[in-house]
Amino acid sequence: MTNIGIEATNVYFPKGIETAAVLAEKTGIPENIIIEKFGLFQKYVADDTMHASDLAIAAARPILSKVDPLSIDVVIYFGSPYKDYQVWSCAPKIQHELGTKNAYAFEIMNVSSCFPIALKVAKDMLKSDETIENILLVGGCKESQIIDYDNPRSRFMFNFADGGAAALVKRGAIMSGILESAIITDGSFYEDVRVPAGGSKHFASYETVEKRQHYIDVPDPLSMKERLDPVSIPNFEQVIRKSLQKSGLTPQDIKLLLPLHTKRSMFLDLLHSLNLPEEKAIYLDHYGHLSALDPCIGLHIASEQGRLKPGDIAVAVSAGTGYTWAATVIEWKG
Repeated sequence: MTNIGIEATNVYFPKGIETAAVLAEKTGIPENIIIEKFGLFQKYVADDTMHASDLAIAAARPILSKVDPLSIDVVIYFGSPYKDYQVWSCAPKIQHELGTKNAYAFEIMNVSSCFPIALKVAKDMLKSDETIENILLVGGCKESQIIDYDNPRSRFMFNFADGGAAALVKRGAIMSGILESAIITDGSFYEDVRVPAGGSKHFASYETVEKRQHYIDVPDPLSMKERLDPVSIPNFEQVIRKSLQKSGLTPQDIKLLLPLHTKRSMFLDLLHSLNLPEEKAIYLDHYGHLSALDPCIGLHIASEQGRLKPGDIAVAVSAGTGYTWAATVIEWKG
């Protein structure tokens, strides 16, 4: 069967940078805690001229400087649900601005878990429809804008950052192969993390603005922690092991883990559960957490740094509030 894989990746980061020192001033949390526990030296922050769609477009343009935009059959936006406007798909704008006129475009959204899922969707589409040759995955994130640094309930999200990422998935890829995926959803967490106002339950009003209900919030962080802590690492481990098993592999085969950015203790717990040393993972402590983009950013960094050799196995793994855990195995060929 013709190989289906990721042929190219690219990332884009805005010029603005918030260091741990700046975040310490904003939050009152000591700088060393932000670095050592939050796992964050700095993060990128976009200005008022750049939004999720613009960040995604900026990330994808360099890929299309090497590939004919008219050869793209499908454009899929997998990035943050916080975009330029509400009730609005940014996929058509991205398709138009990139000049991929022959492509149809749509969004898939599962907050931070979406990149491993997007890889599965793209692979399955290419397998099931022989008329498709090239799928462009694009994502943008400007979630630094929805953080209320005066709200201690949301402090685990103070690492939210901005940027763009893109990946070209194609039939006949020579750089990599997309192997198998595994996904778990535990819907009991559906109300634990959300922007309270702006939807149909709490329509925007003077009152919702005055109560600062347009920022992301955790109504009961203690309750969420008590329920999430016992299952989070086990579910990360399960999707990784299952995706590897379906690919005919084991954790011992992992050359590089590409996880979402979390607090440092969770990152180390995940590595410990898989018996992986820290050098076998990408940790985005100079980038922050960019919704679903993290594993794609990690893959691009690994490629740029030459950390993957032909035959190496990488696993893109992420989780999104709600809660869904997802992993997809990638075999590097480049």
